Amino acid sequence: MNIVRDSAEGQAFVGQFGGIFEHSPWVAEEALEWLPDGPPTAATVHAAMVQAFRAASTEKRLQVLRAHPDLAGRLAIAGGLTADSKAEQASAGLDRLTPDEHALFTTCNAIYTDKFGFPFIIAVRGKTKDDILAAFQARLDNTPDEEFATATAEVETIARLRLDALFPGTAA
Repeated sequence: MNIVRDSAEGQAFVGQFGGIFEHSPWVAEEALEWLPDGPPTAATVHAAMVQAFRAASTEKRLQVLRAHPDLAGRLAIAGGLTADSKAEQASAGLDRLTPDEHALFTTCNAIYTDKFGFPFIIAVRGKTKDDILAAFQARLDNTPDEEFATATAEVETIARLRLDALFPGTAA
């Protein structure tokens, strides 16, 4: 697409897509290099953003993972989630947990973060709280390398779902 990063068009692109990867506008900035010619679609923007994300250093990708909120965590309670995260967590019922369920999520979040060094990340759209808890339990058995790969794949899935919502009818 040949959008120059510092141009008005490049700034508009980053403004529109900078939040697709949680609190990581650098992914949209870097994606400008991989955008094909033609009007953007969910598929083309996603492919460019994934290429930029995968080309980044492990540390930079780890920063993206760490930018994600805990599921049903203190940011959710305090109302500090991004609009996308809030809607995604609500779609799985995580905004309507009982006190016991909330305590279980809090415990799972702490165990997971202590083991892997970043929050548990899962594309929650279409999942129930029980699905999410089952995934929590299963993924705690992963090695750090396996879980890093799983979490980064989940981030890419979340990005695709967010882009599909911005480009209705263009999902591929």
